[in-house]
Amino acid sequence: MVTIFQLMDNQQPTTAEIPVSKTKNEIIKESKRIEESLLYSSRGHFAASHFWSNFHLLIGIPMVIALAGVMTFLNPNEKCSVHLNAGNNYDSLMNKIRIFWSIDCWRDESEQVLTERLKYFSEQKDKLNQSCPQIPRWAYVIARKGITNGEGDYKADKEKSN
Repeated sequence: MVTIFQLMDNQQPTTAEIPVSKTKNEIIKESKRIEESLLYSSRGHFAASHFWSNFHLLIGIPMVIALAGVMTFLNPNEKCSVHLNAGNNYDSLMNKIRIFWSIDCWRDESEQVLTERLKYFSEQKDKLNQSCPQIPRWAYVIARKGITNGEGDYKADKEKSN
């Protein structure tokens, strides 16, 4: 719905003023749910990767001297790499879904096309969940605390539009 002041100023309506169908609204809400889930997964994997990277450095030298078998068994380098790659994959999908709901959903595409793209993103998330290692509970707790403290927020989202 365009206000009379916008018509007088010859301005285009903003996305906040464009009427949204119930279906499109639900597509956007589900997209935001997926984005939030991806945020927790990516941050959890990054926390686990950070731990295993530090573990390798802290334990590496004493292991060379006495406990090389334990180091081989734990393989912190591989765990660090696997969690870092998983975090990056979740983060990449999260960026795509954010662009989808914040930009693509406001274009003149049909609800059917948007629904199919949403299903595709959901399937990609499911594939990541199946192929990536489980996030340790302690890493999830660290990630949740960081997200609660604003680590997942962007400055651009906090700025007030004039």
